[in-house]
Amino acid sequence: MAGKKFKPTRTETDTLGRVNVPRDAYWGAQTQRAIENFPPCGMKFPPVLFHALGYIKLACAMVNADIGLLDKRLAGAIIRASGMVARGRLDDQFPVGIFQTGSGTSTNMNANEVIATRANEILSGRKMRNTKHPVHPNDHVNMGQSSNDVIPSAIHLASLILLNERLLPSLTRLQKSLKKKSALLKSVVKTGRTHLMDAMPITMGQEISGWAAQVEYCIRRTRSTVPRLSELAIGGTAVGTGINAHPEFGKRVSKALSELTGIRLREARNHFQAQASQETVLELSGMLKTTASAFMKIANDLRLMASGPASGLNEIRLKTLQPGSSIMPGKVNPVLPEAVRMMGAQVMGNDLAIAIAGSMGEFELNAMLPVIANGILQSITLISNAALLLARTVDGFEVNTEHIANTLGDNPVIAAVLNPVIGYDTAAIVVRKALESGRPVKEVVVEMGYLGKKEAEKILDPEAMTHSGRAMGKRQGARKS
Repeated sequence: MAGKKFKPTRTETDTLGRVNVPRDAYWGAQTQRAIENFPPCGMKFPPVLFHALGYIKLACAMVNADIGLLDKRLAGAIIRASGMVARGRLDDQFPVGIFQTGSGTSTNMNANEVIATRANEILSGRKMRNTKHPVHPNDHVNMGQSSNDVIPSAIHLASLILLNERLLPSLTRLQKSLKKKSALLKSVVKTGRTHLMDAMPITMGQEISGWAAQVEYCIRRTRSTVPRLSELAIGGTAVGTGINAHPEFGKRVSKALSELTGIRLREARNHFQAQASQETVLELSGMLKTTASAFMKIANDLRLMASGPASGLNEIRLKTLQPGSSIMPGKVNPVLPEAVRMMGAQVMGNDLAIAIAGSMGEFELNAMLPVIANGILQSITLISNAALLLARTVDGFEVNTEHIANTLGDNPVIAAVLNPVIGYDTAAIVVRKALESGRPVKEVVVEMGYLGKKEAEKILDPEAMTHSGRAMGKRQGARKS
């Protein structure tokens, strides 16, 4: 085609023959075949998966060199190249998409080839492998490994990295914001709601304390998965038997990874389970789905409390962040809670995909690892971001105290506190009359002769209703004064 520019290439070989690869790329023949075999879908793995692969390849080279299986000079170059991958300096060298071979072999070989090419470049200044600088992606970088144990290990390690660096700090940040706001608003009394209908009074601090507890339990649930995530499949190689690996390979690599990452890791207790199933990741996904559900509840409460302002609840005012309409001037929308809800929906969708993929393990391998990897890492990232958005929302909202106070005392629902004093049926009569006349229950119950004015003031105090175990009086049944 006229005007089309062709990028210069170099020739690489694999067991199937020769392949042209972009000259400036670090990947090799197998990666290039994957690029050509699997059409692009716009979905790439989160970079943290590549970083985890870099750490794993680095630890494996260290262990193989210590054992005496890998030439120390080659190992040194592999270690340097793997470190670059682990630090994210070669993220642009991982072009293979998510939908590929189910074991993730294309991505494992992508890492092997990138590291081997960079290692040879370190040794010789040239990307091409030769007899003098023979770092081989399979023989050296992948020594003692298989995609079948490397990819499950990378999924676990990448998940733990995100948990430690993003998810748990974000959840903790949200919990602190909620606790602070709860304490700040402990004296603001508002109408409680059940079924979206008016219910007994509650303080805004009490309401927000419920959100804080939700987040606390989300943190606990997430942390409970860490011991099982910390078990790595590495050392099981092809089918879990550890063929072609040193007997202590898995144990030593796990120890080396612990030292490299600062995360406590250990060899899987059963390699057949670690490679054939992905229930630990599914468990974590379930925890993230639960957190998404909690976040969506909090986000919905915030949206409803801020609704209006003229015709809604208008209990709080969210911080103005951007115009809300292309046609209605001055309209402002609850954009952060809305983003949180969409993130939650995506996490729930990911959980279903992970559950389906997790059920597809056959015999000694689950062959849907790429989908599982992408889903869990995306969900961790989304929940981390959602927690920070909720924290910003909580920190920034103001309470419309005057509006809350004006609507609280006149709400007939507070007549429930009259039940122990005048009885349920009599209280219902008072409520009906208050609704029909549009007057406060406090006035109607005195007018009807069921309570004296001072007694009504004391019993029908909204603030006092927010305390549990409050004594309402000993009298039962109606009285006429």
